[in-house]
Amino acid sequence: MLKLGLILLVVPAVLLMGGYMYDLSLADACLDQGGSWNYELAECDAAGASHPFVPFMVRHPLWVNGGMLLSVVGLFMCIAGLYRRR
Repeated sequence: MLKLGLILLVVPAVLLMGGYMYDLSLADACLDQGGSWNYELAECDAAGASHPFVPFMVRHPLWVNGGMLLSVVGLFMCIAGLYRRR
């Protein structure tokens, strides 16, 4: 139970960080080209129109909430696994 708990604790956080960094790199590359990143459509707008910033949590609520829920379940499984061994 401890190994599964550790996996559930760590893997969702790593996947969320990877998804966030991927989105961030796309927006940064668009800004480097002189465009404006449209967060709702996830595309670069070269016309120069200004788009509002939409946080990652608003764009992907299921990923963020589901990942955090899995991490909490993993934390409780780790606690239970450590408690049973002693």
